[in-house]
Order: sequence, then structure tokens, then C-alpha cells
Amino acid sequence: MRAFRIAIIAIITAVALSGCMRTTGPVAVAPQGELDSMAYGGPGAPPPQPVAAGSGGGAIGALRAAFAAPRPAPVPGVVAESAPVAVAAPAAYVEPAPVRHDAAYHLDAGDKLRVVVYGQEGLTNTYAVSAGGSITMPLIGPVMARGRTTAGLAAEISAKLRAGFIREPSVAVEIEAYRPFFILGEVAAPGQYPYVPNMTAESAVAIAGGFSPRARRDQVTVTHTDASGTSRFVVSPASPISPGDTVLVGERWF
Repeated sequence: MRAFRIAIIAIITAVALSGCMRTTGPVAVAPQGELDSMAYGGPGAPPPQPVAAGSGGGAIGALRAAFAAPRPAPVPGVVAESAPVAVAAPAAYVEPAPVRHDAAYHLDAGDKLRVVVYGQEGLTNTYAVSAGGSITMPLIGPVMARGRTTAGLAAEISAKLRAGFIREPSVAVEIEAYRPFFILGEVAAPGQYPYVPNMTAESAVAIAGGFSPRARRDQVTVTHTDASGTSRFVVSPASPISPGDTVLVGERWF
């Protein structure tokens, strides 16, 4: 009887002990390099694959599950807050200002020229075109400038120097100052003023102190003289004028 009791107690003890003990499946531990790839990603790295784990899962299983979760697809038109966006500033294009070409300009009385004869300091100087339309230089005397371009005048000076003075002269002519223009009529200070390249009738009025209270401001009369003669035009204030032109500002009637 006593032996039977001992056997029953032993069986009950074994059953109790077996209920308190649990066995967990093996936990697969990923290598260190694989963990870094899962945590930080890498160029061309394949998506993380699930690793078999036991029923407990463990910390490695939780880490794999977190990184294996699908990322939300980007929504069109919505920029992630952490992604900086570079916006290019709009570029404004500005039209270049018109440039007056001296090569096409015809000289006349009042123009001031810089004549350079290379290697001849005695001939290099500034010369003014006289009322007769010529400049006077040492050795060769007067040279007609009226109606010529700067290139044409340089060729004429070279031809005169070559005729008994300099064997192969090299001459350059440039405009140092244009002949003045004149402005008359209903402006604050009518008179003669130095010409500025690319001038308009409106800028001429501004140089003369602006319109008078009785001035007609929508049009002016420009008198232009060249080799073909004298011409008179009624133009808007925005029209260009040339050296030697006369601008007349009329009076309004009301």
C-alpha cells in the first residue's frame, strides 16, 4: 500500500513539473552585415526575406517584421516633409540696348576726331572738323572729312602720308565727340547741347530742362541735314535723332 502511494506521488510530481516547463524553438540570429542592410538599406540590396523563427519570435523577429513591412506609396502632388525641394528662380531676359555703329556715321562740321598714326607721335592728335568740313594735320595739311566715314577718312590720310612722307603708314580714326544738336521751342532751356549716342527727341527735351507748360508733348519737328540735303520730319518724342539735328517743340492750342 505504501509503495502504491509513493508511485502515485511520483506520477503527480512528474506531471506538475512537465506543465511548468516550456520549450522554445530555435531562434535564428542574422549576421551583423545583414542587420545593417536591413536597418539602413543599400544600393541594389534585395528586400529583406523572412527568417524562420520559433513560436517566441524574439527581438530579431520583431526587427525583421518592422523592416519588412511595406512602405506607403507616395501620393502625387505631396512632397515628403524631410525631402528638400530646390525651386529654380525664373530668369528674366533683357533685350540689349541698341548700339550706334560709328562705321556707318558720316562726319561733318563740329565732330571731334582722334587720329592715330602708329609710330608717329607728332601726327597722332585730336582734330576738330572745321566749318568747311575738313581737318588740318601736320605734313599733309587739310583733309576733307565731311561726308566720309571714319574708315574713309583714315584711308584718305594714309594715301596722303604715303605720297612722299611715310612708306607704309598705319592710320586709325575714331570719334571722340559728336557734333552738338539744337533744341528750340517750348522747352525750359532751348539752345545747343552735346550729342549723346542713341539719343531720342524725348531725351533731348530732358537735357533742355523738360517741356514748358504750353508745350505740345505728343510730337516734335526734327530737321536733319546730310549729303543729300535738308529734311524736316514730324515725329513722336520716342524717335531717334542724329548729331547736328534741330529739334523743335511746338506749342499746344488748348
